[in-house]
Amino acid sequence: MSKKYTFIDLFAGCGGLSEGFYKQGFQGLTHVEYDHYACESLRTRMKHYGYQENEISVLEKDITDKDIIEQIELEISGKSVDLLIGGPPCQSFSSLGRAKDDKGMQDDPRNYLFESYEKILNHFKPKIFVFENVTGLLSAKLGNEKTVNIILKKLGKDYKLIKSPNDMVLNSCDYGVPQVRKRVILIGVRKNIEINPTEIYNGIIKTHYNPNSSDEEKKGKKKYATVKDAIYDLPTIKPGEGEKVFDHSISSWNDYLSKIRSKKETIILDHVSRTHNEKDRKRYYEMSKNKWTFTDLLEKKPSLNHINKRVFNNSYVVQFWDKPARTIIAHLYKDGNQFIHPDPKQERTITPREAARLQSFPDDFIFEGSRTQQYKQIGNAVPPLMAEAIAKSIKQVLATL
Repeated sequence: MSKKYTFIDLFAGCGGLSEGFYKQGFQGLTHVEYDHYACESLRTRMKHYGYQENEISVLEKDITDKDIIEQIELEISGKSVDLLIGGPPCQSFSSLGRAKDDKGMQDDPRNYLFESYEKILNHFKPKIFVFENVTGLLSAKLGNEKTVNIILKKLGKDYKLIKSPNDMVLNSCDYGVPQVRKRVILIGVRKNIEINPTEIYNGIIKTHYNPNSSDEEKKGKKKYATVKDAIYDLPTIKPGEGEKVFDHSISSWNDYLSKIRSKKETIILDHVSRTHNEKDRKRYYEMSKNKWTFTDLLEKKPSLNHINKRVFNNSYVVQFWDKPARTIIAHLYKDGNQFIHPDPKQERTITPREAARLQSFPDDFIFEGSRTQQYKQIGNAVPPLMAEAIAKSIKQVLATL
């Protein structure tokens, strides 16, 4: 029996990042998360992995609570911590958030949530940490200094880090996720350990190439997973249709489906569409049938214009069968217009299960709460397949200690 490496998960969401570590046999000591429904999803998932009631640990707390360290201590009851993982909420680091705010979001308290991460890191001093964030972090500033440099300085006090922030950017598409999603993955190794973080990055194996890969980068890799690979088998439904539980069997398996679904499964969960108004249905139909952008639609079908003048070209976007999806975002819980289903006959945006499939969540992953809550959890998550690629590398390195 190989040793179970332990981790604490901060800003855990519904558990996309921790899912990759569970898949690689790590032991979750506790998850800290503020959102109630995400916490429910985490508890359900820990049950799935065989944790008993008394072992299921999800701290439904604000991480800025003064006594958060004492609360985590109580949860982990003296066990040693190999790994700290998590990604502070990133609205304030995202270029979109900054564009909407006169002060570039310098006063946003979420900028400082990484300080809670730092405080917990310095208290528990795990061997390794993983800090995940949006690529907007690389250009964000706090005052006159780049946010990323502040974070590197603070997290680098007791930890070895790689030098170049650009080398910390991973694209989920390279790890078999049917979605282009670039994220900063900052990995640190405690200074008294004889390992360089470069070893960990080198061990995060790119298995697939992405749509922008050069011929050189394609060598020895599989082609990217597509939207079709991920959702083509799901029942055809119209707006307002669908079921919480469908009987479902797959007649034609592909490499991707075999990673996220067991051959024994007989159902599909949460394949339920939003209702859409008549005008949106027409927009979706024309755009998906003709592979149009929203600008194309307005030129060719002016009657389908939007009264809201602030609707931009990226407000309505069709996902294409033969490509990976664009980055799944939490905004999905407000509307799904950036995620129009590629089949014009369905005249709708994607369902929670389709979004989960595009994020590489397994089909047996249960998202608790209403459909809106599910979209929010899925959009905020780290894709489990990418998380698992990171977990594999860390496991190999920990095994050498």
